[in-house]
Amino acid sequence: MTLSPHTLRPPLLLPLPLPPTSNRRPPPPASRPRPLHPALARRSRSSVLLARPPRAGAGAGDGGMASHGSHPTLLEHMGRAGAPADLAVLVAHIQAACKRIAALVASPGNADLSRAKPAAGGTAASAAGRDAPKPLDELSNEIILSSLQSSGKVAVVASEENDLPVWMCDDGPYVVVTDPLDGSRNIEVSIPTGTIFGIYDRLVELDQLPLEEKAQLNSLQSGSRLVAAGYILYSSATIFCISFGEGTHGFTLDRSTGEFVLTHPSMQIPPRGQIYSVNDARYFDWPEGLKKYIDTIRQGKGQHPKKYSARYVCSLVADFHRTIIYGGVAMNPRDHLRLVYEANPLSFLAEQAGGRGSDGKTRILSIQPVKLHQRLPLFLGSMEDMLELESYGDVQQKVNPGYDV
Repeated sequence: MTLSPHTLRPPLLLPLPLPPTSNRRPPPPASRPRPLHPALARRSRSSVLLARPPRAGAGAGDGGMASHGSHPTLLEHMGRAGAPADLAVLVAHIQAACKRIAALVASPGNADLSRAKPAAGGTAASAAGRDAPKPLDELSNEIILSSLQSSGKVAVVASEENDLPVWMCDDGPYVVVTDPLDGSRNIEVSIPTGTIFGIYDRLVELDQLPLEEKAQLNSLQSGSRLVAAGYILYSSATIFCISFGEGTHGFTLDRSTGEFVLTHPSMQIPPRGQIYSVNDARYFDWPEGLKKYIDTIRQGKGQHPKKYSARYVCSLVADFHRTIIYGGVAMNPRDHLRLVYEANPLSFLAEQAGGRGSDGKTRILSIQPVKLHQRLPLFLGSMEDMLELESYGDVQQKVNPGYDV
């Protein structure tokens, strides 16, 4: 089967035309453009979007270079860090897509889009065993894929919403894996949702293989090979956290300019927290090791002499974001979360922030994926908390009674 964007199911709503990288307002006529940072001046003209300073009276398509004093924009930060021009172009298109999704999830028109629809035959899940698709999931997926294709930098994209990876172009230098809208079941009750993505180099040594085979193999790279990874949290603020392998950095969407500006530089998960995040209603299905760990830390009898509190949003991006800020552990002990789209990118970010991602026994980034939609238990958090948790041994929940929610 030849994979192309045309193999995707048609979206229920056609995406609007792809917006420019930035939708900032033009500066007042009297303002003067800020001098370009020397690191950006060295970038080639092809680096976007990246390399041109704003002109007085310029429109929104002039590259996302807004002046925020000591708070550089995401693209400015990439330029100062010497990120490759191709990667900057790709990230510019990802952030443009995520701005559209942020507006979509906050729209009063999303109520009908957020309701699950039955798959063919009246079942509630797709053939790949994923959660029942919702129109909002499908529309977010189309927005992401359209933006990635427009970048011209992506050879293949593997999305949680598609059974097979989509081959986009033969000379794209990157591979993208993504969960376009994680936690979409929460939309109706205004609980935070998110987008998760990981970026790999295309495996050029596979270029001579048949299209379907090389698309699959490029998408099944180990998390240790990630070039970059990130998540976007859609909540009271829209926050874009990303790592290029040199720390994890958080950028908040400034709605007055339309730019993601640096608000959380070099994020560090505290070595130990005082919060655990898990669905306690599943307690009686947990293995004894996990029960003992949770009982111990709740009573303040663990390695940390303080009693732990439970905080659980049931939105992976939101629970993980809080864990990065405050420390502790966010977990789902069931074989539920996807290695390729969720566990690998978030574990990469956790490690870059000084934490750890594990399946309860093994470092996530060392696991070789064997299936595109492979599921596993996931534990993310502070290094000391994670090591204490793993020391209990039996923490993976093998019994999955079939929860509807």
